[in-house]
Amino acid sequence: MTHPFEIEQEVILPASPEQVWEAIATGPGIDSWFMGRNELDPRVGGTAAMDIGGNREEARVTAYEPGKRLASRTATTDDGRFMAFEYLIEGRDGGSTVLRVVHSGMLGDDWQDEYDALRRGWPFHLHTLREYLAHFPGRTGVPVFAMAPTGERPAAQVREALVRGLSLPSPVVVGARAYAEPAGLPAVEGEVTWADDERFEVRTADALHTFHHGPGIVLMFHHLFAQDADADAGTDAGTDAGTDTGTDTGADTGADRAEAAWQQWLTGLFA
Repeated sequence: MTHPFEIEQEVILPASPEQVWEAIATGPGIDSWFMGRNELDPRVGGTAAMDIGGNREEARVTAYEPGKRLASRTATTDDGRFMAFEYLIEGRDGGSTVLRVVHSGMLGDDWQDEYDALRRGWPFHLHTLREYLAHFPGRTGVPVFAMAPTGERPAAQVREALVRGLSLPSPVVVGARAYAEPAGLPAVEGEVTWADDERFEVRTADALHTFHHGPGIVLMFHHLFAQDADADAGTDAGTDAGTDTGTDTGADTGADRAEAAWQQWLTGLFA
């Protein structure tokens, strides 16, 4: 049995309407604060797609008014489920912008748990959008994703492992300093900007790092703003015509290396 739902959120952002539009209505902009790797075909009828760990979800763009309004809707499943998203932008004096988000649709049998997760998630995502626009204006982030199973460990034990791995105090509070050394990457030093019962976010000089722990799993969604985050490693790209057959085109990137390093770090916490 399906259940209708609607979640409405509003946030004041330290950016112009044009900057906010770039952040919510382009693939690279969405990559800089939301989950996964994103694509958006900028037209009514175009496709809005998000890929998380190889799982791709698509929606159809139903409204596209640059600088004002963006809306999309997923297809309706056989059991009647769908999700719709609407973003409304309004400029304010002083260079700020009000963004209103309406997330609605139909949920399935476990609708209460799913609704609660969505309701808790949106304030955090809009906080990350504000952090992005306030601290990394004019830059786009490279998304990095990692996940690890935690088995039957209690939630408190899982959180404590993350806390130790990031050298954080317990309980984790906003303003606390984090430190980690993923193998093969420079040391990560930053400040906690969000902390609740299931996630916390750390902002460094060149990244936003999110750590989310749920039943049986830990997820990381990072946004890297360093200039070389998406740079080609250049060592195994297969571009040397004199020695390579040209069949290997999968060049390793800075994002690939960061994702592998963070995956190793996270897996090691729960091995």
